[in-house]
Amino acid sequence: MKISARNILEGTVTDVKKGQVMALVRLKLDSGTEISSIITNESADRLTLKSGVKAYAMIKASSVIIGIGLAGANISARNILKGKVQSIKEGMIMAEIVLDIGSGSIASTISDGSLKRMGLKVGDEAYAIVKATSVMMAVD
Repeated sequence: MKISARNILEGTVTDVKKGQVMALVRLKLDSGTEISSIITNESADRLTLKSGVKAYAMIKASSVIIGIGLAGANISARNILKGKVQSIKEGMIMAEIVLDIGSGSIASTISDGSLKRMGLKVGDEAYAIVKATSVMMAVD
């Protein structure tokens, strides 16, 4: 199967907490970085997600927000991944930013205006911010 989601991060499930309808799944990447995903209980069961299972977090680039200067900031998103700007591709309307997060990279599409306003350059420290509800899960 091929998918259009740009970001596919491999890791090991460390925890699955089920509520009445939704489950919070925590995935640990090789670097130690944790990614949280909120999916339905039915999906968690269908994927047989439990601690120790190899799984993938999949995130569309358009769901990744880029931030700078966030050390110590309080943000409601569960996933705040620190990285370094690896590449920048400018367009007329949108730009693509790729961050090296230590266990791979994560791509984001942001407006050209945001890129210019933030003044991002290759090598800068930045954060990828992703709500847990925007993280899909997959298994082999």
